[in-house]
Amino acid sequence: MPPTPRDADRPQELRFSRMERLLGGHPISTVSVDGTSARFVTDPALVRHILVTDARHYGKSELLQKARILSKSGLLAPDDARHRHYRRLAHPHLRTTAVTAHTPLMEDVARATAASWRPGQPVDIQAAMCRAAGRIALNALLGPTSGQTSALLTERLAALSWEMITKPLYGNAARARRPAHRLRQASTDFRTLLARCITDRLNPPGPTTHYLAALLADAGPAAGGALSGEQVCDEAVMMLTAATVTTASVMSWALYTLARHPLAEEKVLKDLAQPADTDTGIGTGARPGHGHGPPGYTLRFLMEVLRLHPPVWITSRRTLTPVTLGEHSLPAGTDVVFSSYLLHRHPAHYRDPHRFDPDRWLTTRPRPQDATYLPFGTGARGCVGETFAWQELHVLLGVLAQEWRLTLQPGTRPRAAAHTTLHPHRLLMIPQPR
Repeated sequence: MPPTPRDADRPQELRFSRMERLLGGHPISTVSVDGTSARFVTDPALVRHILVTDARHYGKSELLQKARILSKSGLLAPDDARHRHYRRLAHPHLRTTAVTAHTPLMEDVARATAASWRPGQPVDIQAAMCRAAGRIALNALLGPTSGQTSALLTERLAALSWEMITKPLYGNAARARRPAHRLRQASTDFRTLLARCITDRLNPPGPTTHYLAALLADAGPAAGGALSGEQVCDEAVMMLTAATVTTASVMSWALYTLARHPLAEEKVLKDLAQPADTDTGIGTGARPGHGHGPPGYTLRFLMEVLRLHPPVWITSRRTLTPVTLGEHSLPAGTDVVFSSYLLHRHPAHYRDPHRFDPDRWLTTRPRPQDATYLPFGTGARGCVGETFAWQELHVLLGVLAQEWRLTLQPGTRPRAAAHTTLHPHRLLMIPQPR
């Protein structure tokens, strides 16, 4: 049952079933995360207040241990000025024109992935998507590398990404020795090889245009100076891992959903066969809100997959100053938690919210004044690679769905695993050629 006014302020354990019940209760409830009291927010308007309207009064929280091994420089810097500087540095490499230039790379990787599968042989979909997304991220953000080095970087990034995807968020599970050791080892293995690649590029023979080159040439914001060599490596690890884990998780859900919904699969294939249309997003990898007409079916399909299975499914912030949030006065240092998974299933904003229905996006439009749809976050710290991600998802889905029909391996019943990213646990699928 949702909390009553009498017990609304008593700490509750942060468990998924209980969080969902909170949707029917108060907009702000008190929960306990690993023994730490926090405020759990279920009102989309208040979440937007945290992320946009009053964002300067909220900083990073260590409550959920998502980025413990990642950079705290550059884009993850707690200082807003430093974050903005590195966001501006990354933007030219991730905006629409750059994404268009990277589309042939995405198509090549998608075709190579499809060519590696064999009819009737089970495929570990999440491992395959980690390799595909990792290879795209490496080439797009670091530029071309030699074949052997590229293959080794891809495998090590895929291994690190898988450890990040399955990393528990908090509590004893997050601190357990064995998974923590695997994550540290995977990080060390990838970072060591990446550092050698960065060293080799300190004095390139000719002009370079990728993001790593921009980091190496950057003089830094006036207040903080340029990143050190160690920080550049940390920043590259963060960008590459973030780009890989999110895409791999979403693509895994997308392929699983196609197998579960044959009618949706039929409509996606029909839509993919149409010529590109910039008004609807058909064949363009457009993102929601762009174009004059309603989104095409493939984009609606991906929007619905991201509504039901957002990879960054839960987020925490910490108040930097005393704030007023709704009817609550929160002192500085208060941890605040919200879940895009739950916001996307809020019955006040989505009819039949647990039902997979891409056509809801023909009439439903996420409202800018609240936060009912946050697959990539929003505000100053929203995902800088959102445009890149939409195009990558569209290309990967298009190539793989048109080459192969995937079915679940008999006896496989994937469940949603709510770790660092929301991913399907043990997703094995059988490919058959179209």
